[in-house]
Amino acid sequence: MAEKDPEGIIATDPRNNYDRKCLIIRKLLKFNPKEVFTWQLVKTVAMGQGLAVLMCGTAVTSQYLASDYHVDAPMLQSFMSYALLCITYTTALLFRTGDGNMFQILKKRWWKYLLVGLVDVEANYTVVKAYQYTTLTSIQLLDCFVIPVLMILSCWFLKTCYRPVHYISVCVCLLGVGAMVGADLLAGRDLGSTSDVLLGDGLVLLSASLYAVSNLCQEYTVKHLSSVEFLGMVGLFGTLISGIQLGVLEHNNVANIQWDWRIGLLFAGYALCMYILYSCMPIVVKKTSATAVNLSLLTTDLLSLFCGLFLFQYTFSGLYIVSLVIILVGFVSFNAVATTPNPADPITPSVGWKEGGYDNPDDIINEEVVVGVLEEQEEEEGECPGVSWNQRTQYEEVPAM
Repeated sequence: MAEKDPEGIIATDPRNNYDRKCLIIRKLLKFNPKEVFTWQLVKTVAMGQGLAVLMCGTAVTSQYLASDYHVDAPMLQSFMSYALLCITYTTALLFRTGDGNMFQILKKRWWKYLLVGLVDVEANYTVVKAYQYTTLTSIQLLDCFVIPVLMILSCWFLKTCYRPVHYISVCVCLLGVGAMVGADLLAGRDLGSTSDVLLGDGLVLLSASLYAVSNLCQEYTVKHLSSVEFLGMVGLFGTLISGIQLGVLEHNNVANIQWDWRIGLLFAGYALCMYILYSCMPIVVKKTSATAVNLSLLTTDLLSLFCGLFLFQYTFSGLYIVSLVIILVGFVSFNAVATTPNPADPITPSVGWKEGGYDNPDDIINEEVVVGVLEEQEEEEGECPGVSWNQRTQYEEVPAM
């Protein structure tokens, strides 16, 4: 047992501060860039930007529908994407056997997925409605509110412990967003309505909070249960909720659409991009985290702007390139060091090995043994042969902020 220090002598001892400084210097001297910039990191960045491209596709098709064809039916667009999820993933759950069957899942957790579906549908709807009341600049800035909310929720519910480098990386990404908004103002792209700015900004903040809750539920489900289960249940309840909301709120708008093959193609393109986005996002979330995915999606507005240079004759600014580089630097640095479980809430067999993401209770003991061996090798040899920087930093003690 550790000795008690009621007077705080150990914490205030200058020798301890000197030891900490020496430890930091030793870690910096052992730093090898090749162990950070691995193929795994390259794949993570590539997958994140792939999601951003898909999100850009939804933005471009929506812009065409609104500007060229004056179509105002966001719930119809959402309904089509949820329907595709329901047709594929919910049907796949229907043919499963055992606890993975759709009826078994509904029997155990139907109300949870009902809430998740409601949150996801309303998150998509409120951000679209915000464009009617506030400006594009406000939406771009306030939409970043999803990241701090998601980090707080991850610390509370998923017991994720972020390191200082993660907070710095998030600030760097938000700095890139600020540069992008500044470029928009200089280019005169402060688009949108100003009929009720306070209401519009409130809708954006509400949407960001709802997105954070939905992404948190997605991360927990794909890491502890199944990606197909999450997509199937969101597709089922999302289709029901968006269908009811479509019939109540947008039946007149849908009836007034002058349908032709171009409008149908744009609706299909939006639904397809959103369907692929929903299908691929759990893969990236499982390899990284929901926070990392949202950081990668910050480049969506920039990609949309680059497309707008050719499609909508937007004005180019060099700040767009600067903001893109800044956001990518922050995203890479965030994923370069792994997050760790909260030391104050360790995963033990009494907590539940299934809740901890282990396939077998013996894996917990095996992981503790591996960590002990790595620590002994680092103390004796000064470094861990065959162990990457990410793996070493994953099990190091996180200093209190």
